[in-house]
Amino acid sequence: LLTVFAFSTKAQLLDSVGLANAVEYTSLQDALKEPGKVYKLKLKKQHYTKTPDDVFKLTNLQELTLNKNNIKEISRKIELLENLQMRNLSKNELVAVPAEIGKLVNLKSLILNQNEITSLPAEISKLTKLSYLDLWGNQVATFPEEMSDLEDTLKRLDMRVVSMNEMQQQNMQQLLPKTKIFFSKGCNCNF
Repeated sequence: LLTVFAFSTKAQLLDSVGLANAVEYTSLQDALKEPGKVYKLKLKKQHYTKTPDDVFKLTNLQELTLNKNNIKEISRKIELLENLQMRNLSKNELVAVPAEIGKLVNLKSLILNQNEITSLPAEISKLTKLSYLDLWGNQVATFPEEMSDLEDTLKRLDMRVVSMNEMQQQNMQQLLPKTKIFFSKGCNCNF
């Protein structure tokens, strides 16, 4: 009986329609009242400098938005949210992405635009369901070779407002030949 109960409380991944129709919590305190029922959490403009530890109690969480805060790093505890399908950390102060991001095997959309990210870990290649990656306005100009493992799943990559010369852009397109990559005009820069 105990095994059946444990199995029944494990979240089923919602499809895109189910996730779109799920209740969206905008208060962490409200979400913590019934943590097992929280699939979407949006904590926009809350002046957070890090992801609140209580977020990691929401183990069924599938969409997490923490945009327009002052978050400086992605917590290594992110691996605890194994059901995440969408993560939005745009307009923060991030400079790096931890290797633990590779544990989010259900992640389909990763939005990191308008941060200060300079590189991505090789573990990003483990995100085999990732179809959208938004790095618009970051400082990243090179990628780990392992990213080529995403060539069949990564459909769109936004690299606009990233200082890359034309050769770097060509290298990126060769790394992910099936991916639609959005670039700004190549700069006359050497890195």
